[in-house]
Amino acid sequence: MYGFINTCLKSLVVEKYGEEIWEKLRVQTGVEDTFLTFEVYRDEITMQLIDKACKILDVPPDMVLKQFGEYFFEFCKRSGYDHMLRTLGGNLYEFIENLDALHSYLSLSYQKMNAPSFRVEKNEDGSMHLHYYSDRRGLCHIVPGIIGAAALDFFNIEISMEIVNQTEEEERTGKKEHIVFLVTQKPVFSYKRRNRFCTSPQYLSSSGTQVEKQLNKEDLDKAMNKIRDKTNLLSPCPMKKSHWETIRGIVSLGKGRLLKSFDPVYPKTLWIDPKTFCNGLPFHIVFDEELKVKQAGVSIQKIVPGLQTMGIRLNQYFIIVRPEVKFTISSVQKFINSQFVFRTKREMMPESWKQRPMLELRGQMIWMESVQCMLYLCSPLLRTLHELEERHMHIADIAPHDVTRDLILLNQQRLAEMELSSQLERKKEELRILSKHLEEEKKKTEALLYAMLPKHVANQLKEGKRVEAGEFKECTILFSDVVTFTNICAQCEPIQIVLMLNEMYLRFDRLTTVHDVYKVETIGDAYMVVGGVPVPVSTHAERVANFALGMIIAAKDIKNPVSGNPIQIRVGIHTGPVLAGVVGEKMPRYCLFGDTVNIASRMESHGVPSKIHLSANVHQCLKDKNFEMMERGEIDVKGKGKMHTYFLIRNTTATESEIIGRPDLNHESAQLYQECRVEEFQKFSQAVQLNSNEESFPIIAMKYADTSTEAQTNIKRKNETRTKDLAVRAHDGESYVSLHGDQQSNKDPPPHHMQGRSKPAAEAPRIRNVRSNFCNVL
Repeated sequence: MYGFINTCLKSLVVEKYGEEIWEKLRVQTGVEDTFLTFEVYRDEITMQLIDKACKILDVPPDMVLKQFGEYFFEFCKRSGYDHMLRTLGGNLYEFIENLDALHSYLSLSYQKMNAPSFRVEKNEDGSMHLHYYSDRRGLCHIVPGIIGAAALDFFNIEISMEIVNQTEEEERTGKKEHIVFLVTQKPVFSYKRRNRFCTSPQYLSSSGTQVEKQLNKEDLDKAMNKIRDKTNLLSPCPMKKSHWETIRGIVSLGKGRLLKSFDPVYPKTLWIDPKTFCNGLPFHIVFDEELKVKQAGVSIQKIVPGLQTMGIRLNQYFIIVRPEVKFTISSVQKFINSQFVFRTKREMMPESWKQRPMLELRGQMIWMESVQCMLYLCSPLLRTLHELEERHMHIADIAPHDVTRDLILLNQQRLAEMELSSQLERKKEELRILSKHLEEEKKKTEALLYAMLPKHVANQLKEGKRVEAGEFKECTILFSDVVTFTNICAQCEPIQIVLMLNEMYLRFDRLTTVHDVYKVETIGDAYMVVGGVPVPVSTHAERVANFALGMIIAAKDIKNPVSGNPIQIRVGIHTGPVLAGVVGEKMPRYCLFGDTVNIASRMESHGVPSKIHLSANVHQCLKDKNFEMMERGEIDVKGKGKMHTYFLIRNTTATESEIIGRPDLNHESAQLYQECRVEEFQKFSQAVQLNSNEESFPIIAMKYADTSTEAQTNIKRKNETRTKDLAVRAHDGESYVSLHGDQQSNKDPPPHHMQGRSKPAAEAPRIRNVRSNFCNVL
């Protein structure tokens, strides 16, 4: 199918159900986001889109196809085919009868179009039988949507269509699908008139009077039945008409008398000789019931020399291209209202002509009852001057009255415009893809910039503005370092130090997101964090205290590359005022200045391994905040003299999982076990063992009284990114550890009960029904 069809389907889904449903549908079917109008796509793509749409929307296929048919009609009107569709016929019968002719015209532009075929039959009761033939099975329910929308829009008629027969048509080549619809119709008010009448108080209050008037009109209707029946016989598509429509149709306005029906006049003898007739209509063939040629135009004789031998059979030299029927007189009579396309047989042409493209003829069939012969009035089916030259023909071979002359010249220009339009469409798609990639790269760049500088500072620098230093009256600063780091560096390879610090800092960075504190910088093994800067918050001391507790917990999982034991860190915290600003132009950094920074650094350097050292200011802020602290007493601090300090022991209300921002695995597994979902509990436990890496868990922000919406949004975005990364890792069948994966795998082999297991990718799809967020991520 052409991209026009798929574009219409996408427009329907987006307009009716939203961009999210289309994106979901596109991902499941694996198709591209846009389709080129004049590009040919496989039918399977359209069928997959329809099938997945039925499943996603939970709607039966016949309803989806009917809705698509209704929308396709409106889409064609909006795409510039409105005027063309309106002029197909004066009533529904003529409209359907000329659909094949429309498809034949469109095939000039869409040369690879494989359109369905339609045949309509009138019934005595005003209904119609619509015969639908198509190479594609399962799409017949589109027809009621298209025909119903056209009847209501163009002819103000509501119709109902039901399938009365569905077969594989034996008479058509290839056994195409043949569906017969019963079409019943009745005239209705337009939407605006009907809604105005039905909702007006006058209509509702006078409904009884209208019924009475309707009964009084019955006598008049009976008197007009004969006139109405006669009018219906003259109409190409007999259907019920209202009283006043009948009067307008048969009464001449202003004269008050009935109009006489038109009776054509025929001459007693035909005043044209056979030679003039064959020259005046150079493309025509007369053949009898046995397909024997009785007469042919001069141009056809020139192109097909064998026709000069009268009495030969027409199917010896031609095949029927459209409609796809067997070449018999009965099949031709059945489709006599359709356009017929003939193509010459290559094997019957002279030897020197066999390399040329075969000529196609397009025209109509007229049955002549008096002589029991069929007249085929046709014209050469040529689209461009190039096709004319390929067949060694000239414009002079076509009769002057034949519009094929103009059609070739006009279509030559149209095809050039279509090619230009197609090129512009391709360029537009390329620009869209480049713009999308550019936007993705821009987001990556901004994410990297925001990781180095506060967002508002980074935005000011991007705009070329000068960033003014800001004073913060109260904030909490934390310093940490690794105990005996110098000795470790002396006994290890540099790469081991880098891997150890990277593993530790990855965990610390994760904690900054959990507690929404700002990481200022790292220098060697020193890690500096501030709360309340650059966004002032009242809970800055609580956030930094919980962050420090998380650092102590996280450090227990980091191994000393020398001894193999967990490393130890010192942490110092102080609260006070600072001045913050951007320093430098190359590699600018957001730095803090003031005595508060010095005191926080002294708290760390005078601290105790695996302890959190607090100043008196921090103790004052935390004493009523559910933290357990222990007094250390007065100590001599370099450059500050005697200072009264404290140790932070724990948070009395928060669990360890809450502090490090990780799901409570015990709670999740207990919930599964209590629900007797033993199999899912086992899968859950295995998944935890296979994905015990800290980075694999989603980030759960700790709630504070002044938690901002922006912080929650950032955490949600990071979790989505982690989910995508984890899905990729599960697919690859191996857990990911940044930088130190090789070393970790060599140093810590899997436990005995995990050896010999298949890749985690095999487990991932089986745990999707587990309710916890953690299992959903896995």
